[in-house]
Amino acid sequence: MERVVSGIRPTGHLHIGNYYGAMRSFLEMQEQYDCYFFIADWHSLTTHPHPGDIVQDTDTILAEYLACGLDPSKVVLYRQSDVPEVLELYLYLNMNAYLGELQRTTTFKEKARKQPDNVNAGLLTYPTLMAADILLQRAVKVPVGKDQEQNMEMARRFARRFNTIYGVEYFTEPASWTAMSKPIKVPGLDGSGKMGKSEGNAIYLYEDDKSITKKVMRAVTDAGPTEPDSKPSEPVENLFTIMDLVSAPETVAHFRQCYADCSIRYGDLKKQLAADLLTAIAPIRERILELSSDKEQLHRVATEGAMKARESARKTIEEVREIIGFAPTLR
Repeated sequence: MERVVSGIRPTGHLHIGNYYGAMRSFLEMQEQYDCYFFIADWHSLTTHPHPGDIVQDTDTILAEYLACGLDPSKVVLYRQSDVPEVLELYLYLNMNAYLGELQRTTTFKEKARKQPDNVNAGLLTYPTLMAADILLQRAVKVPVGKDQEQNMEMARRFARRFNTIYGVEYFTEPASWTAMSKPIKVPGLDGSGKMGKSEGNAIYLYEDDKSITKKVMRAVTDAGPTEPDSKPSEPVENLFTIMDLVSAPETVAHFRQCYADCSIRYGDLKKQLAADLLTAIAPIRERILELSSDKEQLHRVATEGAMKARESARKTIEEVREIIGFAPTLR
C-alpha cells in the first residue's frame, strides 16, 4: 500500500472542524493506505510551551485520535520526539536549504508577524523539519490543507535537491492530497471564517452538553430574510453548513425552506443544531474521557507506534548517511 504521513501539533483539543475536515478522512485512509500519523511535539517548541504541558498536551491529542476511531493495529501512531532520526535528517536538509527561500515562506512571515518577540530559528526552518517528517518515512502522499501547500512544495524541492546534489534517485517527491472528493471547510460560530483553535469560534469534541448548547445559542446570525428565496448571509449559511454535517437531510431541508419563505426562527434553528451536535459528539466525548484516564494504554500505543516508526526511520537514515558519505551508524 502507498504510504501516507500526517502530523498535528499538540496545541489544544480537537474540535468539530478537525473531526469533519480531517479525522473522518483519516478513518478512510487507515483502511486503504499504510498510514503514519504523528503528534508534532517538536514543532510546538516554536511557541515555547510550558515544560509541564508538553506530555499532557501530547496525551490529550493521542486520546482524542483514538477516540475518533484511529486503530493502532491499522495505523502507526507516534510522538515525533520518540523518533530522533527526524533530527538527523532535519540537519541534512538544513545544510541544503537556503536562507532566502526559507525567509520567503508565507508561514514564516505570518508567524513572525504574530510573535515579533519570538522570531526563532525553528520558525524559519519549519519547512525543513516538516520535510524531514515526511521524507524520513518515505511518504508518497501527505494530506494537507491549502495553507500548507507552499511547505509541501518546499518538501518536494528538498527531495529533488538532495537527489540532484548526490546524483541519486532516492527520495520520491511527496504529493499533496486529500482522501475526500470534496474538502470540507467547517466554519466557526463567529459569523465568518474557518473554525480554529486560536479563533475562539470552535466547538470541541471534549466539551459537555451545556457548554456546546451555550455556544450554539450565541452563534452570530442576522436580522432574518426580508424577501422570499433570498440568499442567506454568511453567518446564517455557516450554521446551515454545520447542520449539513450533523443533522438529517430532511431537517436541513425544513429549515432551509423556512428561510426561503421568511418564516425562519433562528432560536429554533439553533436548538435543533445544538441537539444534533450533542448526538454526534457524545460517543466521541465519552471515549475521550475513558482514554484520557488510561495513561497505561496511551503509553503503550505511543511506545508501539514509536518502535514501528523508528524501524522505518533507521533504514532511511542509514541509506542517507551512506549516500552523503558518512560511516554506518554505530549501534
